[in-house]
Amino acid sequence: MLEVRELTKTFGGLLAVNAVDLTVPDRSIVSVIGPNGAGKTTFFNMITGIYTPNKGSIRLAGQELVGLRPDQVTAAGIARTFQNIRLFAAMTVEENILVGRHPRLKASYLDAIFRTQRFHEDEAAARQHAKELLDFVGLGRFRYEMATNLPYGSQRRLEIARALATEPKLILLDEPAAGMNPRETEDLKSLIRRIRDELGVTIILIEHDMRLVMTLSERITVLDYGTKIAEGLPHEIRNNPRVMEAYLGRGAAAGEYGKEGGESRA
Repeated sequence: MLEVRELTKTFGGLLAVNAVDLTVPDRSIVSVIGPNGAGKTTFFNMITGIYTPNKGSIRLAGQELVGLRPDQVTAAGIARTFQNIRLFAAMTVEENILVGRHPRLKASYLDAIFRTQRFHEDEAAARQHAKELLDFVGLGRFRYEMATNLPYGSQRRLEIARALATEPKLILLDEPAAGMNPRETEDLKSLIRRIRDELGVTIILIEHDMRLVMTLSERITVLDYGTKIAEGLPHEIRNNPRVMEAYLGRGAAAGEYGKEGGESRA
């Protein structure tokens, strides 16, 4: 699905991402972890076209993405969410989904101006798709609510639904569990699995919640100071001395979570 090779990004004299390779199989759930400042979000920003790498290639299903604008990357089949929720607070829940649906609309500006039959058909199909997505993420009853009035966990779900509205092949989730309570995190884990299992979407996750990472991921890549220091199954990452030193060793509970989520897959 996704092939990243030798991806490198510098900001002045700072080497933010250093020749990182990553292979993500189709319909898999993969996590990228590491301490704050490890280069994870910069890595995502290069995949989605926000930053142009100094070196390296990014291929989605064989298509080279380096040099494409973010909207072109979206059209190619990649969607994302962000660390900080970026909903349109003054719009309804449904309208937020319709914004995400825009890249897949067929009607032209002239269709919109003259309210042609194609415009009305496109709008009706978009609203139906929005309804289906909101039902899928459990927000159907909030369809006409203002996005800003949703509880925090529901806003996170709405952001994921908006990304899914672009019909991606691959979705990048940047710390989707940030700020969630344990119940919301468990619900999120179930939703992520359903996105993969029922919609066939491949998922890459950046997350600091080690319980979520270790019990959800099929493979994990670890970055430290922009360099990939480890890659493997959850239980392999848990037992990797470099990872323990750089990141996982800072939370003693992470070991048990790795055991729960990783060794059953070994």
